[in-house]
Amino acid sequence: MDIHQLQQLANICNDIMRCDQYRLQQQIRRYQTQCQAGHPLESKVVDPLMATIEKSLQQRQYRLLNLPKPQFPEELPVSDRREAIAAAIAEHPIIIVAGETGSGKTTQLPKICLSLGRGVAGMIGCTQPRRIAARSVASRVASELDSPLGHAVGYKVRFSDHISSNTYIKFMTDGILLAETQSDRFLEAYDTLIIDEAHERSLNIDFLLGYIKQLLPKRPDLKLIITSATIDTARFSAHFDNAPIIEVSGRTYPVEVRYRPLLQEQGDEDRDLTQGIVDAVDEITLHDRQADMLIFLSGEREIRETTEALRKHRLPNTEILPLYARLSAAEQNRVFTPGPQRRIILATNVAETSLTVPRIKAVIDSGLARISRYSVRNKVQRLPIEKIARSSADQRKGRCGRIAPGLCIRLYSGEDYSLRPEFTDPEILRTSLAAVILQMLALRLGDISDFPFLDPPNPRMIHDGFTLLAELGAVNEQRQLTEIGWQLSKLPIDPRIGRMILAAKQENCLNEVLIIASALSIQDPRERPLEAQQAADTAQQQFVDEQSDFLSFLKLWHFFQEQARHLSKNKFRQRCRDHFLSYLRLREWQDIHHQLITVVKESGWNINQIEADYDAIHRAILAGLLGNIACKSVDSDAYLGARNIKPYLHPGSGLFKKTPKWMMAAELVETTRLYARCIAKINVDWIEKIAGDLLCQHHYFEPHWEKKVAQVAAYEKVTLYGLTIVAKRKVNYGPIDPKLSREIFIRQALVEGDYDCPLTFFNHNRDLCSEIVELEHKARRQDILVDETQIYAFYDARLPNEIYSGKALEKWYKSAVRDNPRLLFLSREDLMQHAGERVTAQAFPDNIWLNGVSLPLHYHFEPNHHDDGVTVDIPLALLNQLPPQPFEWLVPGLLEEKIIALLRSLPKSLRKSFVPVPDVARDALATLTQPRVTFRAEGHFLELPKQSLYEALATYCQRRLGQPLPHNQVWGLETLPPHLLMNFRLLDNPNPTAATPQILATERDLVALQQHWGNHASTVCQREVAQESGLEQDHIDSWDFGDLPPQVNLTINGITVKGFPTLIDQETHVALRVLDNPQLAQQHFRSGLRRLFLLALPTKKLLKQMPIDHKLCLQYLKVGNCEQLKADMLAAIVDSLFLTDPLPTKQAEFEQRLTSGKQRLLTIAHEYAIQLAKVLVEYQALTEKLSSLASRTTTLPEIKQHLKHLIYDGFVKAISIEQLKHLPRYLKAIQIRLERLDQDPHKDAKKSAQLAPLWDDYWDYLAKQSTPQPELSVFRWMLEELRVSLFAPELKTAYPVSVQRLEKIWQTLQQSI
Repeated sequence: MDIHQLQQLANICNDIMRCDQYRLQQQIRRYQTQCQAGHPLESKVVDPLMATIEKSLQQRQYRLLNLPKPQFPEELPVSDRREAIAAAIAEHPIIIVAGETGSGKTTQLPKICLSLGRGVAGMIGCTQPRRIAARSVASRVASELDSPLGHAVGYKVRFSDHISSNTYIKFMTDGILLAETQSDRFLEAYDTLIIDEAHERSLNIDFLLGYIKQLLPKRPDLKLIITSATIDTARFSAHFDNAPIIEVSGRTYPVEVRYRPLLQEQGDEDRDLTQGIVDAVDEITLHDRQADMLIFLSGEREIRETTEALRKHRLPNTEILPLYARLSAAEQNRVFTPGPQRRIILATNVAETSLTVPRIKAVIDSGLARISRYSVRNKVQRLPIEKIARSSADQRKGRCGRIAPGLCIRLYSGEDYSLRPEFTDPEILRTSLAAVILQMLALRLGDISDFPFLDPPNPRMIHDGFTLLAELGAVNEQRQLTEIGWQLSKLPIDPRIGRMILAAKQENCLNEVLIIASALSIQDPRERPLEAQQAADTAQQQFVDEQSDFLSFLKLWHFFQEQARHLSKNKFRQRCRDHFLSYLRLREWQDIHHQLITVVKESGWNINQIEADYDAIHRAILAGLLGNIACKSVDSDAYLGARNIKPYLHPGSGLFKKTPKWMMAAELVETTRLYARCIAKINVDWIEKIAGDLLCQHHYFEPHWEKKVAQVAAYEKVTLYGLTIVAKRKVNYGPIDPKLSREIFIRQALVEGDYDCPLTFFNHNRDLCSEIVELEHKARRQDILVDETQIYAFYDARLPNEIYSGKALEKWYKSAVRDNPRLLFLSREDLMQHAGERVTAQAFPDNIWLNGVSLPLHYHFEPNHHDDGVTVDIPLALLNQLPPQPFEWLVPGLLEEKIIALLRSLPKSLRKSFVPVPDVARDALATLTQPRVTFRAEGHFLELPKQSLYEALATYCQRRLGQPLPHNQVWGLETLPPHLLMNFRLLDNPNPTAATPQILATERDLVALQQHWGNHASTVCQREVAQESGLEQDHIDSWDFGDLPPQVNLTINGITVKGFPTLIDQETHVALRVLDNPQLAQQHFRSGLRRLFLLALPTKKLLKQMPIDHKLCLQYLKVGNCEQLKADMLAAIVDSLFLTDPLPTKQAEFEQRLTSGKQRLLTIAHEYAIQLAKVLVEYQALTEKLSSLASRTTTLPEIKQHLKHLIYDGFVKAISIEQLKHLPRYLKAIQIRLERLDQDPHKDAKKSAQLAPLWDDYWDYLAKQSTPQPELSVFRWMLEELRVSLFAPELKTAYPVSVQRLEKIWQTLQQSI
């Protein structure tokens, strides 16, 4: 076959079926190219081509010969316009037919096209918005053409295809035609397309109109007819290049419109919607008692409320029925089968155009409807209640003008009606565009912004559509389809649900997700009738899952599959009714599932046979619902969702009472509030992996150096649509921000030395810096070491840009040092600004040598820091053995500064005698005994004077001044800067296995440190001291342990510690212990020695021999019992005979004192009894006098309290016989005070005020002492003598006393203690 013959075949192809033309002409063109290249065509190639052309040509001729001859009913208005319509179709590629309901346009337009010979080369395609309309109209037209359904006339809706090769007219939903564009881009199966009900402006309709407009230039043979009942014909015409408009009138009766607004301008009260409807029903009833009514309301809740109100209104012979989309088919069908009663239908806007309700004579229009709108801000589909447009209001009015004149009552004003928009916003302006964009990308239709939509969508909504596709992984950053996007475009399902299926393939849970995905594609098959809500909930409880509503679908699926397998069709339908399940929706669910299974199998995917777990299923579902995640709000019932929305769990969810922390929802719909429907509990850890880096926002904060891993780390916060899914996660920051990481690495690791570096340069540089820093601390100046920026610059100039971690440095360094081994070594000249000549070992030694022990010194220069100045380390074992005075001398390098500060702290009256202060300080420094520094192999050791610096300086000042300084505290130590006071750091006893000892406390006051930690130190050290000394014994009842040394020197953990042997009273015996505190040891020794003497004496015999008669016992009964008096008296006598200083420390001394004391014991006892009797006589007289003066004056409580400090149970053993002799005088003084109290209470109060400060200070101070000092006991009796001097001077005092004298003694006593 030559090239001319091929051209003839090409010409013939113009007369074959339209669906074959493009394909066969392409094949012919390829063969022509072959021939032109000199390659002859063989018959085995050409013969099949010719056979195909012949077959297609015969099919077209057959279709032409058998073209139906349509008849046109004359009663239909469209028939009157048939010739004008036919002429317009023949002359124009596009025409617009605007006809009212009942005009016959839907059934007759396809027949008019048949009469023109259309439908031969390709079918006449007629789209309908709904499946029921496509089926019913197809059946009607087939009947009019006298052809069985599926032959000349057929229909195709979801899961139902009644089309044959001989079909001329094909009715279908607009969604079916849109889906066919995937496989038939040029719609070559059709030669005519009729888009019916275009006024609904659904997303499918608008997309088809734009698609066909682009297609028409490539298909000049294609005819497009756009029809509608109410339509903005001028806009449609302009959009399609001024296409001709043909108006067709409908078959309608006049409708009277009455406006009854709920809000009154004046006079009558406003009504609510329910009352307005009840009033309108009554008005219509007066007009026509038998008129069926159709009431338009905005939603199910309003229908329920109005139904209840009308039932309570008790309308006679009236049936009230609801009508909305979620009702079961059986409940909807009740509307279309009227009975003998008058009916009131309460419907949503589903009854505006989709359904024709029979026998309606009156309409009540609330003027409201729920309009689905996509929120650009919140990225959710909302269902707000809005005022309907005028076109919708007219459609509602037209529902009652079909069979007779009608009445329409509008519950709003005529002015309100006129102000409303003429048409409802098309769906493309109020819905998500993701599915449209996906299909456009798959069809390569170009930029959506350039697509010829009748109403171009808002750019923000286009952006949101792409955002959703990006969320699903369907497009990349360049808005091009990804592999996931191509796969999604092939799935006949919403992109979100399709994404779940693709993820299920990866998670190996296709079996479960295909069931759930198909369920999400239909209306919920579970029904909940108004009159049986509780029964429905009970019947469906078995399907509820407390963690996931999605798993409820699985339970329901397995239930109805099992039932369908074992029950007959009728029994299965009954079982569905019993469980309030829609049989039709279950079938639809099964059909979609079957379709998805088919697609999956065709793609070669394996469906899992093993049941998938919860996590896998919900990770797959989450892949399609990333924008619908939310976490529980802390302070309310709402959740915090993506993009800051706040959804609530829908009450119908199985999780409503469980409130999981994180959840995802199949949909977010705003009605009265924003509800999350069909939800499941999710793990927040899934989100980041599924969303990926394209969706997740990564925020990095607090970059910092980490020594252990030798790298710069930071914390990462991961968010998705504003929701925090990872609050704080540590990451390696080096690869994320190499520049900043390098800066941090150099500054903190190399400059600051926070790095465990094995390289030699690092240790050299660190040690060199430490030496210079130590010089700065000692000199108390920060100008010796160069600034850190200079050290930073040193490393910055030598390290490559990619070095930002320890690992990278060590790898690079190995090769870098081959050429220059000292590349990173710092020199002293690099680091020092000047030499620091003042800082010598003589001025700033490393250790203190005190009492044969070396104590390390540390220097720190940082004002206001707790370690500022000089710090000495004190092991816990030495705490109780160190005197505070030597540490007052600080170190030689700071001594002059401290003396200057001390001189400046003098009162101004004294300070003026010591000017200029620096010169006087230098003179004092030369005069005073200087601390001495010795040099040894271990370092430089400071030996401090034992004398107090403050006393030595005071002596110097007295000599210089020529007179004594004031006795009270002259040095204002509180004014001294902290660094001029030694800082004491208390360390736990060194452990040879520990790297560094534990710091227990730091304190500038050694005495305060000893008071706080002394007991703890004694307890801890006691065991170690005892073990090392070998002196301790128990159960001693005689002196058989040899002589007691005053102290022993012990070595504990390398520290020389002094131990002080003592005796401990344990009542029935004595224990020998070695203590670390000399004062405590001395106090215990006295009581232990007393016990040892008592053990050596015939105690029982002596107690019987105590000279205490019956009278003395009776006198003592006011204080205590007689037996205890004997024991106390014996103890006091033992103290006075055997425990006089110096106490015996040798066995011979003890025995000699025991022998001599025994001889005098009873003599002293008689003397003690005589003195005690005098005391008790005075005490009895005093108590009687106090009883007679009870509550007569406010002074009495203070006197009684004083008496309790003198005479109390046990006072006998606490007072020596010498002091006992003075007690009667003290008691007599109280009596004299009482006698004078009535005469001049003001004078008594004045004297009491003089005494009170000393008395209170003494008792307060005594309460703070764990072990009372002997000096305090002496002062206590001075206070008693002062009382005699003040209140009964005629009794005389034992020695001179005065308030001023005791104040000085008290101050001196406090200092010494």
